Amino acid sequence: MRYLSDEGLSKTEPAESGSFASPIPTQVVSNGEFTPSPQTEKQKKVEARIKQLADDLGKKHGMNRRQFLSSTAGMAAAFMAMNDVFGPIYSVARAEASSPGVADARASNLANQFIFDCQTHFVRDDYQQEMITGLAQFAKQHWNPGMEGEMNLDRFKFENYIKEIYVDSDTKVAILSGSPVDDDFNRFLTNDQIAAARESVNKSAESRRMLAHSIIQPKMDGWLDDVDYAIETLKPDSWKGYTIGDPLFQTMRQSQWRLDDEELLYPFYEKIAKAGINTICIHKGLMPVDYETSWPGLWEHATVSDVGKAAKDWPGLNFVIYHSALRPFLELPDASLQQFEESGRIDWVTDLAEIPKKFGVTNVYGELGSCFATTSVTHPRLAAAMLGILIKGLGIDKVLWGTDSVWYGSPQWQIEALRRLEMPEDMQKKNDFAPLGAADGPVKTAIFSSNAAILYDFDVNAVIGDISADQISAVKAEYLALNNGRSNLRYGYVHKA
Repeated sequence: MRYLSDEGLSKTEPAESGSFASPIPTQVVSNGEFTPSPQTEKQKKVEARIKQLADDLGKKHGMNRRQFLSSTAGMAAAFMAMNDVFGPIYSVARAEASSPGVADARASNLANQFIFDCQTHFVRDDYQQEMITGLAQFAKQHWNPGMEGEMNLDRFKFENYIKEIYVDSDTKVAILSGSPVDDDFNRFLTNDQIAAARESVNKSAESRRMLAHSIIQPKMDGWLDDVDYAIETLKPDSWKGYTIGDPLFQTMRQSQWRLDDEELLYPFYEKIAKAGINTICIHKGLMPVDYETSWPGLWEHATVSDVGKAAKDWPGLNFVIYHSALRPFLELPDASLQQFEESGRIDWVTDLAEIPKKFGVTNVYGELGSCFATTSVTHPRLAAAMLGILIKGLGIDKVLWGTDSVWYGSPQWQIEALRRLEMPEDMQKKNDFAPLGAADGPVKTAIFSSNAAILYDFDVNAVIGDISADQISAVKAEYLALNNGRSNLRYGYVHKA
């Protein structure tokens, strides 16, 4: 971790008082790990436009600026401002912001849309590793200013997870995941706890609301015995692995592995194929700017160089690449956008998208956790480009929705961004990308739900019926009736004006 020096602090002021509380952040806010850059000219224009719209349109709703910006109409106005500055990326009608009830009606019409989140997290009740709060802090400052309250570990535990995922968003089904560790002190959840959470949620809801991963840790003593135990007792819906080993601490450098290691991994593939639990989800990408020097001898394991051969050798298995292997993480991806504009490529998303053609396979998927969050609000053209590359290379039936929440608070803001995002016309022509279409059209429906439903054997119509009448839906209806709106505060540091 790199925290602000005294010199760095002298150039900043608290974000609570120094930044504008808009639905979409309008300048870089630091959690203290880096010195925030000054507000760019485009960010200043977005902020000024949001303020103007709030003052002009809030009156029509009988609201002051703060109230308006906490409403669905205020969120629509923020997307209008983004379009004014970045071009027509998001689908938003002026009436949503200007006419009372229009934005609420749109939200109500989409509330029953089937959203299947393929990557969610929470931590066990006795988890004590404070470092994880940095993920939420960064998300709050850059992508999700609606996250309220202090950043503490309670935010990442079961009770808040249920509220954020199932009550504060339109998510209907979620896969609970975890992470490998070199030190059990840092473990979010054991495989037993993940399975127990699935049973608890589904039993309480009286419907199939949660699915469960089992985490694999190749190279750890007895790991295949753990796989046998999971198959026999835990019955996971799919598997989760990290070829880089422990993703947060990297205390054991020998814990990295490759998907195409025939001696180490192929016995595992044989076991899961025989058991019929044939989907394996793999963390890839999310490397810092200085990955070659800060992760020497290790960063290669975050690339997709090992995916093609494994997928070809095991056509009966599904290889789901989490984060779609997008390389940048915890940074503003200006360089990636420039790379795409100049070459049509994005590190390492394009490498993933090229695998089906290079290896002649149809069993490789791209999942959108974190990679969509980091691009959709701050760099919407990059988000569109990433989706265009994935859809064109992997196929529209091989892109899966995921948010990596509850790390980033409620995933509703991410859901809304995908619902509104459209492929820019110049990208459609230059890069031969297809339109993304309506919020509930065939492309976004495939991404939000139908692709995962096929992968995990869901009858969507039956599930929607079960969910609409379950206990979680009843709790959500009561909660929404008492809702007082969204806070747009964020915390940390901003560059002094």
